Amino acid sequence: MELGEGIRWTERGIVLVDILAGRLLTAVGHPTDPLRQLVQLPVPLGAVAPVADAPGTWIAAAGTGICLLSPDGSTRWLAQSEADAARPMRMNDATTDPFGRFWAGTMAYDADEGAGSLYRVDHDGTVTRVLDNITVPNGPAFTADGATMYLADSARGVIRRYPVDPDTAELGPPEVFVTVDDGSPDGMVVDVEGALWVAVWGTGSVRRYLPDGRLDRTLTLPARQPAGVCLEEDLLHITTARVGLAEPGPYDGAVFTARVEVPGRPTTAYRYDGSASFAGERS
Repeated sequence: MELGEGIRWTERGIVLVDILAGRLLTAVGHPTDPLRQLVQLPVPLGAVAPVADAPGTWIAAAGTGICLLSPDGSTRWLAQSEADAARPMRMNDATTDPFGRFWAGTMAYDADEGAGSLYRVDHDGTVTRVLDNITVPNGPAFTADGATMYLADSARGVIRRYPVDPDTAELGPPEVFVTVDDGSPDGMVVDVEGALWVAVWGTGSVRRYLPDGRLDRTLTLPARQPAGVCLEEDLLHITTARVGLAEPGPYDGAVFTARVEVPGRPTTAYRYDGSASFAGERS
């Protein structure tokens, strides 16, 4: 893959994206079998989550906003919040919280300082900007109780930790959880012990940080740009990227799997509680 990210363990299996190519892929069968393409969009595709009680439908951070991907590949836009931005923008990483809300980050194509934002999609389909002044947002990742959110600003080498109100989803004041000096923190996932696994772009490593911020262990890969991580029970899946490498190696852009001691949980489906159909135009 050119830019493999957004890997998730869902009720529908392992899914991941090749962002710049707009491809949604799934891993089926043996780990060495080829990935199967589910959808290809004409815009970048940052990440998806399944939609509860809607088989084959995904909510996606794509292009300049948030859309629903139907089983036939058509899209219905909930919002295109960055369509009129002063500089060219795209969606980046995204995930659901344990309560079934969808959170997605945006960034400038040129990674312009502070141009990115974080958006939240509530159960009624409303899309709200909740953070700005981010350069390259990655994650977020949530603890099992939904009370804590981790968000990386990759370009600035920092992971921040935010308290989250479980009823309103409002974010409290952040604290710096980890600063990475030798690479860029990218995709993240929380395991059942509350530790945070982080793909560290540019270092060929994935690192596990304990809840107090201490580095617990490091997994080294034969690929320079780890970008996304997910836990499927005790299997850690890692995406990597070839983009930006003048001479990519044979494993740059591959997906890796390693067995770990502490398992993870599946990604929560996005839950829509409204009685009316989603607003937005279908294409």
